[in-house]
Amino acid sequence: MKKIAFSLKLFSFLVICFVLIMTGFYVYAYITPNIDLKIANQIEMYDKNEDIFYNSTDNNNWATLENISDHAINATISIEDKHFYKHQGFDYLRIIKAMISNIRDGQLNQGASTISQQYIKNLYLEFDKTWKRKIEEAFLTFELEVHNTKDEILEGYLNTINYGGVYGIESASKYYFNKSARDLTIAEASLLVGIPKNPSLYNPLSNYEEAKNRQKTVLESMVKNKYITKKEKEEIYNTKLIFYGKTEKEKLESVSYYRDAVLNELRNIDEIPESIISTGGIKIYTNLDLDAQEKLERIIDEEMDDNSNLQVGSLIADPKTGKILALVGGTNYNKSQYNRVDTASRQVGSTIKPFLYYAALENGFTASSTFTSEPSSFNLGDGKTYAPTNAGNRYANGKISLASAIAFSDNIYAVKTHLFLGKNVLVDTANRVGIKTELPLNASLPLGTTEISMIDYCNGFLTLADSGIKKEAFLISKVEDMDGNILYEHKQEEELVLNSKLVYILNEMLSNTYNYDFIDYTSPTMLSIAGLLTNKYAVKSGSTEYDYWTIGYNNDALVMVWNGYDDNTELTTNENKINKQIWARAIESFLEGKNTSWYEIPDGVVSSLVNPITGDITTNSKSINLYYIKGTEPYFYTNNELNSIVD
Repeated sequence: MKKIAFSLKLFSFLVICFVLIMTGFYVYAYITPNIDLKIANQIEMYDKNEDIFYNSTDNNNWATLENISDHAINATISIEDKHFYKHQGFDYLRIIKAMISNIRDGQLNQGASTISQQYIKNLYLEFDKTWKRKIEEAFLTFELEVHNTKDEILEGYLNTINYGGVYGIESASKYYFNKSARDLTIAEASLLVGIPKNPSLYNPLSNYEEAKNRQKTVLESMVKNKYITKKEKEEIYNTKLIFYGKTEKEKLESVSYYRDAVLNELRNIDEIPESIISTGGIKIYTNLDLDAQEKLERIIDEEMDDNSNLQVGSLIADPKTGKILALVGGTNYNKSQYNRVDTASRQVGSTIKPFLYYAALENGFTASSTFTSEPSSFNLGDGKTYAPTNAGNRYANGKISLASAIAFSDNIYAVKTHLFLGKNVLVDTANRVGIKTELPLNASLPLGTTEISMIDYCNGFLTLADSGIKKEAFLISKVEDMDGNILYEHKQEEELVLNSKLVYILNEMLSNTYNYDFIDYTSPTMLSIAGLLTNKYAVKSGSTEYDYWTIGYNNDALVMVWNGYDDNTELTTNENKINKQIWARAIESFLEGKNTSWYEIPDGVVSSLVNPITGDITTNSKSINLYYIKGTEPYFYTNNELNSIVD
């Protein structure tokens, strides 16, 4: 009996403590300032001309609760928080049930967030997931509940939630069904309400079957909570829906990818407060060039018109500053918000070879250095061999120069160079130029078998494009609070990490990837787009079974383009052409009307007329200028000189 009495006293004590603590929380929340739901977490973004291009609190499509279909309201409450109108911000019984379920199943399957909690999370930018942050969210949930009615909270939630790249119930209704939120049918509403659980997965335009499965879950919850009957559920589920899939007004769809990349970069800036709510909002000044963004989006749309499942990632950057001026992370933001520029990592193929060949130049190679191009099998030790092949199984079956190995993207030459230098040399060079991805010490590394994100990869190519000066690619130039106080200002750190003379020699060789003079047993890899180019570029393409890349630059622009399928469907030759066409048109369009320039020849660098394939000095018609550190260029001996050497 004593144990029972003690347990009852302990339980009563804990209940009293809990009530007192919760009362304290609510009292504290009551005396704090009210959160203005229509301007909380206000974010304004400005382009390079300081013109606003995004405002998170644009209230043109804010729908009052009276102007939202009861079907959407009922479905939301049913699937997200059936006790919404009964609790004070936290559903404690639901929390206990979720904990028991998760402990029983041994994994976190059940959640217990209320609509109020989810709304607060939406008002944050999810800068971190620390306990401190969770406690702050809890306090803000209390504040939200004591200062606002349930209807106000629900209205704010419905107007800010992500419906598959479209934010707010009114905008989503217009986008998916070309109607106002007040006119949604129960079939339409139950489908829309299912999307926020996983906006990319349950987007009906890109994943119709998944969206329907989610709609079924929503409808089942509505049956359980007595909003509809089982018979009505079947009728609603089987109702044919007609999708509209267009935005209310013409705008650059791809700007949303740029915006998301900006927010992603913002999360990594220490100077920004963890809670933007407490600052009353921020102004973000970016490097966005809207003209370049519009041109890049249009070119991608035109080149990929008949390839609905093929995806794209592309960016334009300024080599002199590191500013990312334009960015497209996919073909259709409303269908997929996955950003293939700053989030995805893909195999880079032969585009990694420029870093290998810079290292080769640094270790005594010249443009005329030769290896034999032929079918080869490399003994890696421990009984392991590696037998790479050239594209189309085309080989010179003889010696070729470094210059022609670059123009033809010869894999045998690359692996021989890699193993000759040592596997660590390419890794060290990539790290030196600013590529942060950890690269493996394997024989296939120079063929680009490692996955790297485009943003990270951009850092390395900026170094080559600016004559060996390393800098960080960035989107945000400055952040201010709403009163104009500077919270953060980008300060570019630059460091000369490569020999500018060798970089010039490398860039000259990369400009031969579309040079007709290199046509021999095979053709330069970029020859198909030579007719589109009016400026001189260092450019390299790369491919795997699942990835196509083209990366090129000069003194004034760096453009990167990736194409592939999210599900790793094997690519076709035609899609390789699309990739190169996008790159050529994008860089030419960006530089159109601008004063452009190629790099100046550094002191100590000389040119020689040589055979492009063998690298030998020649007086034939088949000769081009290649560049060398003075004293390393090939020399043409006269007969008298040869005789004197023999003597």
